[in-house]
Amino acid sequence: MRDFPSCFGENGVQVADASSSGVAARKGPHNSVTCIYRCEAFFVLEKEGSKCFEVNARKIQVFWDLSSAKFGSGPEPFEGYYVAVVCKGEMVLLIGDLRKEAFKKTGAVGAFSNAMFISKREHISGKRVYGTKAQFCDNGQIHDLRIECDSSTSDEPRLLIHIDAKPVMQVKHLQWKFRGNYSILVDGLPVEVYWDVHNWLFGSSLGNAVFMFQTSLSADKLWSSPTLPDSSECSWTCCENFSDSKVPGLGFSFFLYAWKNE
Repeated sequence: MRDFPSCFGENGVQVADASSSGVAARKGPHNSVTCIYRCEAFFVLEKEGSKCFEVNARKIQVFWDLSSAKFGSGPEPFEGYYVAVVCKGEMVLLIGDLRKEAFKKTGAVGAFSNAMFISKREHISGKRVYGTKAQFCDNGQIHDLRIECDSSTSDEPRLLIHIDAKPVMQVKHLQWKFRGNYSILVDGLPVEVYWDVHNWLFGSSLGNAVFMFQTSLSADKLWSSPTLPDSSECSWTCCENFSDSKVPGLGFSFFLYAWKNE
């Protein structure tokens, strides 16, 4: 799967929802250390258990307990669970609300800062409408996200994005703007939306599109728009791969791969 392109345009930033409730972004300490853990997912057959493996000659232990987990409308539990990562007897990562049970089970020691949700990747499938649940920041509100691609008319295919059944942006002339970016407001925070639907329009019938929703902590360049934004008025250029981009003030990234199942 090819890299997601970053598309940046000085004139291509607007706010779609001027009525969103404002949430003040908290600034972190200047002298902070960020650790990113990247691992390959594996299927968990037992509701409770552990797994041990080595990384760079270091023993890594993963413990989990989903026996009392409570689920909402999505596949992820919201309480009654823990997932813990232990290295050299120290708790390096702990997710979930059963913190005491996790320390008791693992026997790990060591104080650490709370884990922060910084990125998520999800695959969905559909024919014309693609829907999922999404958060746009750590501990943020869960929203209904719906993406609709109307390519039935070859003259003017368009892309529509709804959040909580409310249209937040649309892209006309999609055959010319199959890659781009645009800014909206969610929970009072600016969210940059990137899309790449080239495969939908010009690839195979079962091709996938890639979307990225990137929450920013800075709203200096955003302004309110009283009407539904039309990104056909935006200027944008595809200048580099996303993996190589350096954009300041980013908070959370949500990658969404949408597959056609026609």
